[in-house]
Amino acid sequence: MDALVAEHLTKVYRGRTAAVPALDGVDLAIPTGRLFGLLGRNGAGKTTFIKIAATLLVPTAGRIELFGHDVVAEPRAVRPLIALVPQEGRPFYHMTPREHIVEYLRARGESGSVARGRAAEIIGAMGLTGFAEEPSYRLSGGQQQRTLVAMILATEAPFLFLDEPTLGMDPFARRQVWEVIRRVTAKGSTVLLTTHYLDEAEQLTEDLAVVEAGHVLYRGSPENLKARVGREVRLQFSAGVTAAELAPFGRVLTDRGRSVVLTQRGAVRELTQLALERGAEVTVGPVTLEEAFLELVGRGIEEEETA
Repeated sequence: MDALVAEHLTKVYRGRTAAVPALDGVDLAIPTGRLFGLLGRNGAGKTTFIKIAATLLVPTAGRIELFGHDVVAEPRAVRPLIALVPQEGRPFYHMTPREHIVEYLRARGESGSVARGRAAEIIGAMGLTGFAEEPSYRLSGGQQQRTLVAMILATEAPFLFLDEPTLGMDPFARRQVWEVIRRVTAKGSTVLLTTHYLDEAEQLTEDLAVVEAGHVLYRGSPENLKARVGREVRLQFSAGVTAAELAPFGRVLTDRGRSVVLTQRGAVRELTQLALERGAEVTVGPVTLEEAFLELVGRGIEEEETA
């Protein structure tokens, strides 16, 4: 059974001068128990999709069901089944992480003992122990974000919406969150994850969709999306090797000011020799989800629309 099914889902925002389509006939099904990624640039339609699925926004056309319930017609049946980390959520100013988790679980109907037990478990798992009793106003942005994510993951709700859950966290904290997300999914929760960290999507998701301008451009596994690039390895060069010199070997990109070429394994020796001759540093690795996204969409996930 699919946990979520969207059919011809459309959302049009009415601006002062024109209608702005955010979703344009999206069809998407997410199987129960899957950790599913929804990837796209800012403005692609990800957050609109989540808000509709979480009963926070009404679509212009189409329909969406969650565990067989129409989210527009039956919001009261849907809401106990879901929990949501909003992209720009904020914890309450004077409450501690432990209080946030316990009170949120109590509000969802859990007993005091269950709420306290789950809070203790998630605090340890997510590295919150050192500041679990500190009021939120004393916490860093990353610690506040961990608190919000812990609240949602502690529910173990059948369907979890995680909209940019590790935004602002350091690499170690992100990996702690990844592990808890994996555990919750293993217990049976379905997770819909949006993220601009494509390494995160590559590590966590079994299945994903890429959206651009309100359309689904791809649906499948991260591995199959990377295979569409048609090249096996990426080589990144420091200054000294030009894009023109790399162009005959494959697709040339720019990554944080450095030249990157996507090519076949047979070209690695010649390219590393070129780097040695130029006195340039070179790193070699497999093609990543970031390059696959760029190949599919034509722009990087962090690139904004031009005016």
